[in-house]
Amino acid sequence: MEASVIYAWLMDGRGGTLHDPFDAHVLASILALAIAETRAGAVSLSESTGLTVETVTSLMSFAFPHALPLLEPHAECAELSIPDDELCLRELLMRSTTQRTPFQLHLAALVARRAMRPNHLWQDCGLRNRGELCDLMSRHFAPVASRNVNNMKWKKFLYRMICRDEGFRLCTAPSCAECDDFSVCFGDESGESFLARNRRQAELHVIAAAPHSLQNRPV
Repeated sequence: MEASVIYAWLMDGRGGTLHDPFDAHVLASILALAIAETRAGAVSLSESTGLTVETVTSLMSFAFPHALPLLEPHAECAELSIPDDELCLRELLMRSTTQRTPFQLHLAALVARRAMRPNHLWQDCGLRNRGELCDLMSRHFAPVASRNVNNMKWKKFLYRMICRDEGFRLCTAPSCAECDDFSVCFGDESGESFLARNRRQAELHVIAAAPHSLQNRPV
């Protein structure tokens, strides 16, 4: 099942106790990508989310109870492994939750796991753009988000915070303005939403599979 289809299923039938539209969108975006990855067979549900199957099931019951059948193929629990760098990021975000609600603590784990992916963090969370990630960080991780006063790329900024906590110096340049890699930390973070790309590819696949007469029908 495509990630865009999973997202639509999650959002179209919302009946849980997560009533905030933005929070529902954020959670649905992350879970849609994660579940689609597991259905592709590359990773387990725990590997794609950074949470146990029981915790993901609890989140689904809280936000999208109608979509619990999505998790039926993942009933068997896989062991959850958390690398050291992800664990540091998870702990940083958990310490920095705005209200320390269970939802925010679970969101910290989800964001930390998705941050292990190679793309912009907003893309690997399935969000529409970087602005949504900024809103997410300001809303749910205000103590750390408020320190990103120069609008550094979120992955770079979070890892800088980790290094400072651990007593390491991440950069050799005396200041960002004098650094040769300035664009690496502060450069453009535009790109295509993975859910939008997924939806477009699915639509193109449907068109390609349609009878030739339908493809060339005048609009």
